[in-house]
Amino acid sequence: MARKRMVIEMGMGTDLQGQNYTKAAVRALKDALWHNSLTIAPAFGFDKEQMIIEVTVGVAQPDQVDTDEVKAVLPYGQATVEAVKGGLDIPSDCGTKTTVVANAVAVVYLDFAEEDAA
Repeated sequence: MARKRMVIEMGMGTDLQGQNYTKAAVRALKDALWHNSLTIAPAFGFDKEQMIIEVTVGVAQPDQVDTDEVKAVLPYGQATVEAVKGGLDIPSDCGTKTTVVANAVAVVYLDFAEEDAA
C-alpha cells in the first residue's frame, strides 16, 4: 500500500481561565474539523473509517494533555494524537491565572494500492 496525504486541517483553541491544556487542545481540534465536511474518502471509494488521521497538538505543557480525550473528538477514522511543545501561555495581570492557547493540525491519509498510487 502507498499512503498518500490528502488533507491538512489547522485550528486554534483556548482555555481562558482554567489553565486546562486538554480543553484547549480539544477546542483546537474542533476548530480544525468543524468547518469542513470531508468527502475525500468516499470520492476515492474508501469508507470514512479507512482514513488515517494524525493529530498534533502544540501546547506549552504537552504532558498535561489527555490525548485520548482529544482523539475522542474525531467522528471516524483511525487516529493518533501527539501533544508537543508549542502553543502559548498568557499569564493574567494579577499572576494567578493563565490563558492557554493550543494549536492543532490534523493530517488525513488514505492507503492506495501501489498501482493506484502512481
